[in-house]
Amino acid sequence: MPAQLGAWKQRIVAFAATLGAPGLFLISFLDSSVLTFPVINDLLLIELSMRRPARMPLYASMAALGSVLGCVTLFLLARKVEEAAFHRKVGARAAAIRHWVVRNGFGGMLLAAMLPPPTPFKFFVLAAGVFEMPLVSFASAIGLARVIRYFGVGYLAVRYGADALPYLGQHKLQVIVLVIAFVAVSYAVSRVVLRAGTGQQPE
Repeated sequence: MPAQLGAWKQRIVAFAATLGAPGLFLISFLDSSVLTFPVINDLLLIELSMRRPARMPLYASMAALGSVLGCVTLFLLARKVEEAAFHRKVGARAAAIRHWVVRNGFGGMLLAAMLPPPTPFKFFVLAAGVFEMPLVSFASAIGLARVIRYFGVGYLAVRYGADALPYLGQHKLQVIVLVIAFVAVSYAVSRVVLRAGTGQQPE
């Protein structure tokens, strides 16, 4: 368990670990909304998947669902935040994050959700809420990113066991390249589908 967690957070994690899949949902929800549990949901997913490999899809689904609902909760709370307050909280990076979210929409949020730490992802969620990104686009991007992340981690846990996270760390550059390529393709496809739905020709 990471040393930077306070005692009360450690108790939450210990309690969640006894619950199995519901505990993974709880940690993922809290981590994506009002609290921060660095890599705890990944570690718990790996531990549970190693114990019961056949249940890995359930564990990954619960982690993804908890994370999506947590992000949506933070997104809805952010809708009540004024732009000035957002800039005060985020600081020097506020303008860049605002530009990224407003300009890139679904594709930008998908990429931000899939990039590894130390990406300040919660700032992107706050920006999406403050600057009124459509909820469906936001939730779709987060959902797709979380499914890819947690099913990927679950697969590695079943295949490599406790070495799953070190494997990701050693291949971080390749993972980032694959993420960017996937996001680019997904964004292009979404643009074509949306333009087709409105009867317009894609640019």
